Amino acid sequence: MLSVEALRAHLVASGLAGTVATTRERSLRNYRLFAVRDPRVTLGLDPDGGWSEREVLRLMADRCGVSGDPAHRSGCDVIDPERTLSALDAFAARLAEVAFRRGAVLFGTGHPHRLLGFYAALADALSAAGCTVLTPAQGRCVDITTRFGVRTYTVDYVRGVALVREPGAEGAGCETGAHTHSPLPVRVALEAAAEGREGLPELVVGDHGWVCGAGQLGFEAIGLADTDDPALFVGEAEGRVSVAVPLDDAVRSAYYRPLTRYVLNRACLSQ
Repeated sequence: MLSVEALRAHLVASGLAGTVATTRERSLRNYRLFAVRDPRVTLGLDPDGGWSEREVLRLMADRCGVSGDPAHRSGCDVIDPERTLSALDAFAARLAEVAFRRGAVLFGTGHPHRLLGFYAALADALSAAGCTVLTPAQGRCVDITTRFGVRTYTVDYVRGVALVREPGAEGAGCETGAHTHSPLPVRVALEAAAEGREGLPELVVGDHGWVCGAGQLGFEAIGLADTDDPALFVGEAEGRVSVAVPLDDAVRSAYYRPLTRYVLNRACLSQ
């Protein structure tokens, strides 16, 4: 069992929490964009509240531990490791609940190069506990607007985790995929799940548009989010996202392994 103290030290040493690589400038930019409902940062969430830039900043200070001072405009951002640990406990509790019910779960990531291993280990554990890990919409195409225009991506699954592949990418099953914030892949996956025999998920686990897109549609959703991803924390504040875990979502994939062990132990899913 990885102790809380050991995980706290790892979070800070690896840059998952404490001082993180995400810049203050980027975070403030995204808070401004969220305030004007830019779809690049709302990630499929349609918030009920007004959520001005100042209100988003106050929320992120509360949920993540970033500086709440609007005059602080440069340097690296900060995540309070205690908030990360608390959110990981809540995240694990949700996994334990769905495992107890042997419910159906959908995993998806917009950060496959970094977070695929984290989600895949959770998918393996839930499957071993009797849950159905859904893989709907395998091979379906999704048109996503990017800075290069509209591009067609393909939904694929690696070790039970959904991702999207760029046009001309390597074949199905290889552990590469595209970075995306779009909620369109989860909408396509949920539509396919509704049409399939295995049915809809009780829980959606992931990041970016996978969480916000599912939460907006009324599905229970939990996930990881960086300081420049305010949508997940707004969704959590408004009750559309069950748990948003604050951490840097783009460090080396190996740095997430201790989090995997911690979450699985907390959820009583370790084998």
